[in-house]
Amino acid sequence: MLPKTRTISSYLHNHTTIFTSHTNPETHLQVRSISSLKVVWRKDRKLDQAIENDKQYKLCARVVKEVLNEPGQAIPLRYLEKRRERLRLNIKVKTFLSRNPGLFDIYYDRIKPKTEPVKFLRISDRLQQILEEGNGIVMENEPLIVSKLCKLLMMSKDKVLSADKLAHVKREFGFPNDFMVNLVPKYPQYFRILGFPGEEKSFLELVSWNPEFAKSVIERRAEEESNLTGIRVRPNFYYKLPSGFFLKREMREWVRDWMELDYISPYEDVSQLDQASQEMEKRTVGVFHELLSLSIFKRIPVPILGKFSDEYRFSNAFSNVFTRHSGIFYLSLKGGIKTAVLREAYKDDEMIDCDPLLEIKDKFVELLEEGWRERKEQLQLQMEEVKKDKERMAMGNKE
Repeated sequence: MLPKTRTISSYLHNHTTIFTSHTNPETHLQVRSISSLKVVWRKDRKLDQAIENDKQYKLCARVVKEVLNEPGQAIPLRYLEKRRERLRLNIKVKTFLSRNPGLFDIYYDRIKPKTEPVKFLRISDRLQQILEEGNGIVMENEPLIVSKLCKLLMMSKDKVLSADKLAHVKREFGFPNDFMVNLVPKYPQYFRILGFPGEEKSFLELVSWNPEFAKSVIERRAEEESNLTGIRVRPNFYYKLPSGFFLKREMREWVRDWMELDYISPYEDVSQLDQASQEMEKRTVGVFHELLSLSIFKRIPVPILGKFSDEYRFSNAFSNVFTRHSGIFYLSLKGGIKTAVLREAYKDDEMIDCDPLLEIKDKFVELLEEGWRERKEQLQLQMEEVKKDKERMAMGNKE
């Protein structure tokens, strides 16, 4: 069992460095080197619950994807049973199907000619309809998807990303399965494919820079507030520690001084910045904030972020950023996987900053919940029938 608190890093030395504040050149900030700061990890039960809330949906989505990837989009039930471990399905397929009615239809067919018919699975008509509606939602939001893809490239140091890595994160950002083949070629003004899609060494390159895409979520928020109030609002992070979370005095002072540094856009060229500087820390936090803001769940597993360490100039110990800036991020350990969560996107365990592409998930969950209600009603009817049978038997025994 995980303890409620855990030390992520310890004091390495007492070296101090002098930094100049961007906001006031006359003021000098004397702070400990970033790597020497001691930060404590604390469990946030509400944000952990947000991850738990999506557990059943993600399991069902994995099984649906497995069936859809089969030839003819159908699979013998016994074949699916053999893949339980890979699907992380800890119950038998028959039990899974009975608990989640409405996703699949069961029918009999032959695996080979002249063999006995066996049970097959295919997606239900209701699920097929939702998937078709999902394709419509993707088409409606194609400009959003294109802007996300441009932004990922614009933040990278060479404006080039591996096609294989992008395919690996497509679900995190809501990209369609065939985006490299059917979407990217439609926008030659933005994208160029180096190599061939599907090959191990193919890459996606940014062709042109769109200034509108080069505005981060934080910059847009400051711009909107400035327009609303008529007062220039300085771009900065929204920082709020969860209830019951406290920082030691030296850490509070460090965060205060660090927050006073000018915001550095994740789209700026930072090739001249020292990797260990406070300014680079500001930029790194900005990149993570932007990546999480672009993701559909406003959270991304740390191992996935780590795949882009070179492209986005992350340090080897980049995951410490999420605990060092606990008022901006939360590092969840739920399910044995480190997941970076954007705090401002959630209120308790509910996401309040919802991506338009989440409408696909909402429709899927509605189908799941409809099936759960039907199953509950059927179980209640069965229990009532059993009760009536017992009452009839009792009456018969009395007579």
